[in-house]
Amino acid sequence: MLLTVKTRSRTEMVDITADVGRMVAQSGVRVGLCMLYVPIPQPGSRSTRAPTQRTCDILMVLNEVVPWKAAYRHVEGNSPAHVKATTGGASQTVAIENSELVLGTWQGIFFCEFDGPRERTLHLRILEGRLK
Repeated sequence: MLLTVKTRSRTEMVDITADVGRMVAQSGVRVGLCMLYVPIPQPGSRSTRAPTQRTCDILMVLNEVVPWKAAYRHVEGNSPAHVKATTGGASQTVAIENSELVLGTWQGIFFCEFDGPRERTLHLRILEGRLK
């Protein structure tokens, strides 16, 4: 399954929890795993606490720690995006129970754009499991 995400900023965290949750529900899988993967080196995917104020804080810190202007050697000009993407990785796995994502009370799934704005494709694999 594919999920298209359109970003509006150079760095942005887009809440995709509802979209992923709908895809899980539509899959018919009651118990299993939802694997998310971004097949490009600049963006990422992560679970974090919502709401948006916290995602703004995360981006603020990442932008301070990894500034856009520095003595980077990568000539394409998007070295900071690559460095930021390594902080969370390109994939994550979330458990499924009762055809719903298993997330904490304030937890959500976010697509993290570090080289936007762009249109990106996120790959989802929903695997059925068993309860023992």
